[in-house]
Amino acid sequence: MALSLKPLGNRVIVEPSEAEEVTAGGIVLPDTAKEKPQRGTVLAAGPGERDDNGKYIPMDVKAGDVVLYAKYSGTEIKLDGKKLLILRESDLLAIVEK
Repeated sequence: MALSLKPLGNRVIVEPSEAEEVTAGGIVLPDTAKEKPQRGTVLAAGPGERDDNGKYIPMDVKAGDVVLYAKYSGTEIKLDGKKLLILRESDLLAIVEK
C-alpha cells in the first residue's frame, strides 16, 4: 500500500495489529468481544515538535517500528479499507524490540 498521508508535527500513523480471533481454549471471539489492540506498526512519522528556536526535535520512532500505545488514544481513520490510527508521539508507550 502506498501511503498517501504525511503526519505533521509529532504525530505518527500506526497500523494496529489484529486482535486474536481464537482464545487459547479454542473459543472463537466475535468482533464485539475482542479487545481493542494496543500494538501496531508505524507506517509514517512526522518531523517532530519544534523547540523555542524553531528547530525540529527529532522523534524517537520511525517507519517500521512496532510500538505499544495507550488503549483509547489517537484518531481512527480508514484508508484503502484498512484501519489506521493517527497518534501523538506522547501516546506511544514503548517500542517493541526484536
